[in-house]
Amino acid sequence: MDRGELIAKLKERAAAVQSVALEIGSFDAAMRYAVDLTARQGGRSIAAPGLPDDRLSDLATLCAGRDIELLTGGLRQRLSGLHTGLTEADWGIAETATLVLDSSAEDIRIATMLVETHVAILPASRLRATAFDLEPELGRMLRGRPSYLAFISGASRTADIERVLTVGVHGPQELHILILEDNGS
Repeated sequence: MDRGELIAKLKERAAAVQSVALEIGSFDAAMRYAVDLTARQGGRSIAAPGLPDDRLSDLATLCAGRDIELLTGGLRQRLSGLHTGLTEADWGIAETATLVLDSSAEDIRIATMLVETHVAILPASRLRATAFDLEPELGRMLRGRPSYLAFISGASRTADIERVLTVGVHGPQELHILILEDNGS
């Protein structure tokens, strides 16, 4: 599959699991999207652990302009006040609209699992058709550092209570995948 077909498949599969997937032109546009979404939803905070310092400076300016608190660490002490988690995905799997993140850091786990809305930035060059196509990269990751590798497909959902599907009980109510057009291979 070419990149366009992979993106189309990811969008289709994301919609099937009630996630939003859209293409975005730049990292700055992705940060603006996260801030605007948070403001529209009435959120007061964005947890963005793991983003590079130069990006955090720009994000802090955007957040300040909307009276949104930017949190980058120590999230365990702020669990009750987290609205939006903003992370960068390591990989994506189009077939299942799955994001793969090295979640070894506790703050990354919190920003992806204990927020109301998770916004993930996925470089288009890191999108693969299937989990099998991602096997070489996963092998390299697992030989190295990650002690916690998260596979995220859609918002949190459960049907263990009377077999009624409920979204957002054990994690985010919404997942937004921002496919960042990049020049990677």
